[in-house]
Amino acid sequence: MSANPLALGAIALWASLAALGVSLSHVPPFLLTGLSLLIGSLIALPLSRFDWRQWRVPGATLALGVYGLFGFHFLLFIALRHAPPVQANLVNYLWPLGIVVMAPLFLPGVSLTTRHVFAALLGFAGAALAILGRGGDGAQAVWAWGYIPAAASAFIWASYSLMTKRVRAFPTAAIGSFALVSGLLSLLCHAVLEPAVALSARDWGLIAMLGLGPLGGAFFLWDAALKRGDARQIGVLSFLTPLLSTLTLLWVRGETPSASVAVAAVMIIGAAVMATRR
Repeated sequence: MSANPLALGAIALWASLAALGVSLSHVPPFLLTGLSLLIGSLIALPLSRFDWRQWRVPGATLALGVYGLFGFHFLLFIALRHAPPVQANLVNYLWPLGIVVMAPLFLPGVSLTTRHVFAALLGFAGAALAILGRGGDGAQAVWAWGYIPAAASAFIWASYSLMTKRVRAFPTAAIGSFALVSGLLSLLCHAVLEPAVALSARDWGLIAMLGLGPLGGAFFLWDAALKRGDARQIGVLSFLTPLLSTLTLLWVRGETPSASVAVAAVMIIGAAVMATRR
């Protein structure tokens, strides 16, 4: 399978994150992330045909994986606690832009064209409109120090995505190791920073969906896409994530998309077409 369908598969799974997160908002975030990542790591078992050797990677590569999966979520949760969630989420969605503009810095032989820069800016503007255009207090400009970890989280995911193309090639099944260690670190953070809670059978079912989807399966699809495709094109396609996430949330709530969401859709799809055109 080519890169773009794999990337779109990951984006489609990430689009369900907000809706599932709303249903599990009563679960402490580090506990939720830790359990989901551990469940997600199990995808590597059938993917590797239960060959544990495919989980093994050099220490530096494992550190890169934990830097990406754990570092991204750790800083994002700090940001959401210390900044207005809508704006923090918008700052965090700088990561697709980061993939596009930082590609020449991390990947030898990759240049940045005016077309890619314009597509990235158009995509980010569309993502901003999809998030802030929902109205309410999300449209207020409020400064909070939590924007700093939100930006750092975006940098981590963009740089992780690019650096996986620099390290020695590893099988996609090794993402299971990244998720396993990151999940254990998240549970450690839960034990230290969060209160203990009891989970219902419904909670476990939704956490399993989260682990097999946006906090599990999406990472494997994302890695496979990056191995096969142009990071700049994939970065611009990623701006579909906030749009699809917003539409999914509206659908779950039974609400109708606003005009701003429709305009955002046109902007993001236009950016994606522009960036992926040969």
